[in-house]
Amino acid sequence: MPRLLEVEELWAGYGSGTVLQGVGLSLDSGGSLALLGRNGMGKTTLLATLMGATRQSRGSIRLAGRELVKVAGFRRARAGLGWVPQERDIFPSLSVEQNLRVVARRGPWDLARVYAMFPRLRERRANLGNQLSGGEQQMLAMGRALMLNPRILLLDEPLEGLAPLIREELLASIAQMSQASEMAMILVEQHAWQILPITQQALVLERGKVVHQASSEALLAEPATLERWLGVTGH
Repeated sequence: MPRLLEVEELWAGYGSGTVLQGVGLSLDSGGSLALLGRNGMGKTTLLATLMGATRQSRGSIRLAGRELVKVAGFRRARAGLGWVPQERDIFPSLSVEQNLRVVARRGPWDLARVYAMFPRLRERRANLGNQLSGGEQQMLAMGRALMLNPRILLLDEPLEGLAPLIREELLASIAQMSQASEMAMILVEQHAWQILPITQQALVLERGKVVHQASSEALLAEPATLERWLGVTGH
């Protein structure tokens, strides 16, 4: 049986520029991957490339054995990739509940389950998207992606710029999603100490290249490696 996601020798970028250089990774059903690296090293570009939003010049992306290179982005979403970009991209003129219902697909994640994961969204279900705080908008963006019932959830720095209490609340929700076996996850985050304990595997990018791959547990136990590639010296 093929792995859920297989990326091999992936080269991609924007326009004539190349960002990713020979990137490879794999992910099993229900698996979780921490995608790490300093700013500007290609993490966001990798997620965007998985979604078909960059220029891919070489390499292969296979989802459950299906090659995605020539598949349009909206079809990749239908095939099982759910993306929460840094910009969140919620619908500002729709209510919270409308934002969730408009993308809903059959599966284990329904409105009740999303509201159970994010009680704030239930409380604000009649509010428009542009009436929410930054943290609430992030919850809505994540909830909307879950309503697609993806096979893999791609989260691009979901904790960035949020107040500490909201960050802790979202981190706990992400940990719950990571532990659920029905969905795999790739999580980009600047704070390695926060996401390594809730993921299974870790991959470090440096200037568009994979420079380190290990289990998250093993990387946590290698402070010298964390300091070398991420500048991390402690909690």
